[in-house]
Amino acid sequence: MEDVVIRPLDKVTLRDPILIEGLPGVGNVGKLAADYLRDQLPAKPLATIFSKFFPPQVYVSEAGIIRLVSNDLAYWRAPASAAHDLLILGGDYQGISPEGQYEITERVLDFCGQLGVKEVFTLAGFAQGRIVDQPRVLGAATAASRVDAMKKFNVVFSRNDPGGGLIGASGLFLGLGRLFGMEGVCLMGETSGYFVDPRAAEAVLRVLTQALQLPIDFSALQAKAQEIDRIAQKIHEAEQHVEGGPSPGPPAREDLGYIG
Repeated sequence: MEDVVIRPLDKVTLRDPILIEGLPGVGNVGKLAADYLRDQLPAKPLATIFSKFFPPQVYVSEAGIIRLVSNDLAYWRAPASAAHDLLILGGDYQGISPEGQYEITERVLDFCGQLGVKEVFTLAGFAQGRIVDQPRVLGAATAASRVDAMKKFNVVFSRNDPGGGLIGASGLFLGLGRLFGMEGVCLMGETSGYFVDPRAAEAVLRVLTQALQLPIDFSALQAKAQEIDRIAQKIHEAEQHVEGGPSPGPPAREDLGYIG
C-alpha cells in the first residue's frame, strides 16, 4: 500500500469548486460542522482516502462489519444561479505524525486542484479552557482581502493563540494550499475543549453558510447542543457535591490552546 491512497468513487466536472475541510480536532467542531453540512445539502461521495498515516485500526459496525479508517471527499452541485460547487472533506482522523499531516494534505490538495479548486475554507475549534455559552468565530486568512470579507460576518481576526500558529489540518490546508494557487480562510468556533461542541460547530456553520449563501436548517444541530448542555450541567452539579470543593477539572488553558 502507498502512504496515501485516494480512491475515486465518481468522475465529475465541477463549476469553480470551493473546498471545505472539517476533520476531527478540538471539540470536534470542524468535523461536526463538515458532516452536518454534507448531510444537509446533501453532498454525494466522490473519493475515499486511505493512509498509513492514520491509526492502524478498523471500525466495526453494529452488524459486525469492518471498514478501514479513512477520510472522505463529497461533492455538491450548486443551483445554476450559484457560482461555486462544493467539495467537503471529512473523516475519521487527521494524520498521526507531522510527516503524515503534510503528505495527506498535499495529496488531497493536488486531487482537488485538478478539479479546479482555488478557494479553501477550513473549519476548526479554538479551546478556551472554560465553558463558552455564546461562542465567537475566530478567523485566520491567507490575504487581507479575505480578512475584510469575513469581518462582515463578525469573524474576529487576531493572533488568538500564544504560539501564533494553527496546528494540524486547519492550518496546513491553507498554508500548503497557497503553493497550489489557492487562497482561503480558517473559521474557528470558541469551545471549552472538554466536550464535543455542537454549539461552536453551529456558530462556524452560520458564518460559512452566510458567506457562501447556503440554505441550511440548524434544528438538528441545536438539539445536539441542548443535549451537551444537559450533560455539562450534570457534571457541574456533581462537582458542587464533591467534599472539599470542585474537582481539579480539565487542564489549564495553556494545555488546551491549540486549533484542530
